[in-house]
Amino acid sequence: MPMSFLRPPITKRIPQRHEIHKDVRIDDYEWMHQKSDPEVAAYLEAENAYAQAIMQPTEALQETLYQEMKGRIQEDDSEAPYRQGNYFYYSRTETGRQYSLRCRKHGSLEAEEQITLDLNALAEGHSFLGLGAYRVSDDGNLLAYSTDVTGFRQYTLRVKDLRTGELLPDQIEKVTSVAWAADNRTLFYTTEDSAKRPYRLYRHALGSEEADPLLYEEADELYRVYVARSESKAYLIHGVASSETTEMRTLPADQPEGDWTLLLPREKGHRYNVHPHGDRFYILTDKGAKNFRIVSAPATDPSPGNWKEVVPHVPAIARQGLTLFARHAVVAERENGLEHLRVIDLETGAEHRVTFPEPVYAVFLDANPEFDTTVVRFRYQSMVTPPSVYDYDMNTRERTLRKQTPVLGGYDPARYVSERIMATAADGTAVPISLFYRRDTPRDGSAPLLLYGYGSYGISIDATFSSSRLSLSDRGIIYAIAHIRGGGELGEEWRDAGKMLRKRNTFTDFIACAEHLIQEKYTSPERLAIQGGSAGGLLMGAVTNMRPDLFHVVVSQVPFVDVLNTMLNASLPLTVGEYLEWGNPNVEAEYFYMKTYCPYTNLEAKAYPTMLVKTSWNDSQVMYWEAAKYVAKLRRLKTDENLLLLKTNMGAGHGGASGRYDALRELAFVYAFLLMQWNAVALVTG
Repeated sequence: MPMSFLRPPITKRIPQRHEIHKDVRIDDYEWMHQKSDPEVAAYLEAENAYAQAIMQPTEALQETLYQEMKGRIQEDDSEAPYRQGNYFYYSRTETGRQYSLRCRKHGSLEAEEQITLDLNALAEGHSFLGLGAYRVSDDGNLLAYSTDVTGFRQYTLRVKDLRTGELLPDQIEKVTSVAWAADNRTLFYTTEDSAKRPYRLYRHALGSEEADPLLYEEADELYRVYVARSESKAYLIHGVASSETTEMRTLPADQPEGDWTLLLPREKGHRYNVHPHGDRFYILTDKGAKNFRIVSAPATDPSPGNWKEVVPHVPAIARQGLTLFARHAVVAERENGLEHLRVIDLETGAEHRVTFPEPVYAVFLDANPEFDTTVVRFRYQSMVTPPSVYDYDMNTRERTLRKQTPVLGGYDPARYVSERIMATAADGTAVPISLFYRRDTPRDGSAPLLLYGYGSYGISIDATFSSSRLSLSDRGIIYAIAHIRGGGELGEEWRDAGKMLRKRNTFTDFIACAEHLIQEKYTSPERLAIQGGSAGGLLMGAVTNMRPDLFHVVVSQVPFVDVLNTMLNASLPLTVGEYLEWGNPNVEAEYFYMKTYCPYTNLEAKAYPTMLVKTSWNDSQVMYWEAAKYVAKLRRLKTDENLLLLKTNMGAGHGGASGRYDALRELAFVYAFLLMQWNAVALVTG
């Protein structure tokens, strides 16, 4: 069919009246919430067919992009092994297979390989596979693992005997976390309620046919429950946490039927984590320390009166994590938006920071299951340097490169530039921007630029490497990340300045970053594309409503755009717990503040940029209907003739396709859409 005859689907409107705080809203598309209604799936499939037809001229380009991205990956590859007990564990991939194989070798790397879990076999017959827990018992004989085969993040726990390869009859549904006791036969696990909130803790004895005893149930919907094992393996840890308050209990791992001991009772606004170490507990706490400090206390009485300061609070340094070893502690920190690792000798108190060579980078602790060691493993990368796994001797400060992810096809990092610049927000706040591009990219405003943003939950969007991104940079496209308020890049105050009744800072920061990139001639409005997913999709919707003239193209993935309706529905996953992030719309002031930026509510009759909106049918974090309603309403209201596409993965969840090749196909679709717009290909509008 000639493209001039292509028209987007027309969907019905059933007005639904909502009133709260004497404010009336009409939702014409609430009927899309009914997943069982065949018209809902039919509408999404019609949108998919329209998107496919519009994108048909780019199919050759999509294939080219897919082959390029796949061609940079060493398909038959193995991760750096790590030691746990008497085994070396690793995962590896095989050419042509979507998922990894989890493997181990006994005693040495020269030993015979044992496949502990073949995710490809588990995925057979399913369009999706997600691996949740992967926990090996202390003796190395049993594996507790959980899988999700829909994308809805609903995990089933199984136990495999690694000596025989047989599955034990034990099977538990809706498991969210799991930990072994030291007896190699007792499991502790948590389960979720109807709104997917982890709220119960159970104990399970393998082979028992009796009902598992319920050890704890959290009634407050703001809180979530989890269970874990301490680094020393001496304790089990049971945590109850909201985004603002924590309460923790401990249990000696060799006493699985014992009583849990409350560490510190919940105190509103106090967050902490406990790390047992011999007869002392190390505690990462924000009590009197906005960006956290570290204290230690006797395990017999860890109350604040017995605290001894180990790492003091420094307002400019956010202490974001603590990992203990027998003789050392490693603190994950952020300063000026960059990650650092601080190593502390617990016997002498001497400390130092691990240094890194590049001005913009990302570093994370990797697998460190061994407690009695002087070596910590971390993963380093930048937008130029591929992921690199190092073993770092905490005494000698010697680092050993164990694995760098290969980038095939002649990748030369010297051809590329990574830098960090600062934009100025409307209130004068300096906002960091990370940039990546080829050295020969012009700086005269003519280059296309893709600006990515998130800015919620205190989550940091770090300057990481992507071999797939080379398919953009090698075509002269600049990639940028706006490190806006609401994220965690600059600590807790940065996070707080972009949530609740200050959420609009997130959006104005992003706009300021876009304007700065234009002013500094990295790009122009006609060449500027923006991208965000989930809460970053909220960002896309909000800034597009506020400044539709500023952006040429928008890619919005699993977008949280129906803010008011979602936050007024307490039965949905995440809603109640997120009252502390967005506000509670049942509170009048918080409702009307949210209404000022809710993307769906604020759509109006005006011109909008070209858009690609992506969602997933089985998403449990941002329901499919948010994107569907948003597109349907936008089609009705927008006055321009710019392209608008809705693409739904009908067999996946929040993260899209789970298979590595399928994920590359999805990315090739997005990249082809962007390249099509930057090259000003004439298309029929939607």
